[in-house]
Amino acid sequence: QPKMQLILFVMFLFFYLLTVAGNVIIITVIQIEPRLHTPMYFFLTNLSFLDICYTSTNVPQMLSNMVGKKTIPFSSCAAQMYFSLSFGMIECVLLGVMAYDRYVAICHPLHYTVIMNQSTCVQLATISWFSSFLSSMVINVFTLSLPYCGPNVLNHFFCEVPSILSLACTDTSFTEMVVFIFSIIIVFIPFLLIIVSYTQILLSVLRMQSASGRHKALSTCASHLTVVALFYGTAIFMYMRPQSKSSRAGGKIIAVFYTVITPMLNPLIYSLRNQDVKGALRRAFAKQRA
Repeated sequence: QPKMQLILFVMFLFFYLLTVAGNVIIITVIQIEPRLHTPMYFFLTNLSFLDICYTSTNVPQMLSNMVGKKTIPFSSCAAQMYFSLSFGMIECVLLGVMAYDRYVAICHPLHYTVIMNQSTCVQLATISWFSSFLSSMVINVFTLSLPYCGPNVLNHFFCEVPSILSLACTDTSFTEMVVFIFSIIIVFIPFLLIIVSYTQILLSVLRMQSASGRHKALSTCASHLTVVALFYGTAIFMYMRPQSKSSRAGGKIIAVFYTVITPMLNPLIYSLRNQDVKGALRRAFAKQRA
């Protein structure tokens, strides 16, 4: 329906612009505020840049399909699938790294600057990006090597592994198993690291004598935990379950949520729940007025 497509176009365009603007503001504030030049905000800068890349991989094509011809070349579809999966995997690993950073900061504060030095932070970020790009390449090779007999009508908003596999005219069990194995490695292992890290953080916080110390420790973790719940909840639902016709229909809604909504909410969550970021934003706006 043209009217509904126009409404969706305006809505998704607004979400996309808000995502880009919000994450650019977070990156800019962290770069210009010396107090935020710490490992925690180094990883937050990575996350904000990643969210811009992630949403820009899919949303412009979605907007184009809503107002124009709903086709995409196979090569463009393969590229979109590769980068979309890569950026999603990077976010999983990066959220695990950020949980480890919070664990070191709260449970081993005296050794924090030694353990999380600049070299270590760069290495962890590099591993997050490189391992995810490599894993995504393996999944893409297995997915694209399947025979596709047509008609290649993609019942989805964008090119994604589960939706592409549904077009294959052969048994996809082995490829689905490969996707599941890599999902375990890239999704579950960082998620396990997050659980272990926050279990240790909670035990450490409960041993604190100062109420203000407990509040400060928990407040620095609240934003990260909210983002973890949003992203991991949808990612696990999408990639770590058996595929069926009904699940694929629900998967379209979930895919839009973690591709469009989550990247938009991340800067809002970090700016509203994080006192350091809010303070830096106030100082930045005060300088602009002056």
